Amino acid sequence: MKAIWNGQVIAQSDDTVVVEGNHYFPADAIQKAYFRESNQTSTCPWKGTAHYYHVEVDGKTNNNAAWYYTQPKEAAKHITDRVAFWKGVEITE
Repeated sequence: MKAIWNGQVIAQSDDTVVVEGNHYFPADAIQKAYFRESNQTSTCPWKGTAHYYHVEVDGKTNNNAAWYYTQPKEAAKHITDRVAFWKGVEITE
């Protein structure tokens, strides 16, 4: 699977986990040069607290376009530190 934004592959892996229709990529599958930590968090009742990244490609920023869980609740342990996308990031095979 590939995650693409602004014409650039920002993550790629054959080992994604699908939860609620979202592909969660391993942390080492993202191209770290395109990611910047965000202060944004949100809470899911069954997964826990999500943290976000801004995605930056060719001078354009997609704020809070990627999220991950560092300490998810027990039911979501299988996505610990995996990264998922939204806000126009295209997921393809």
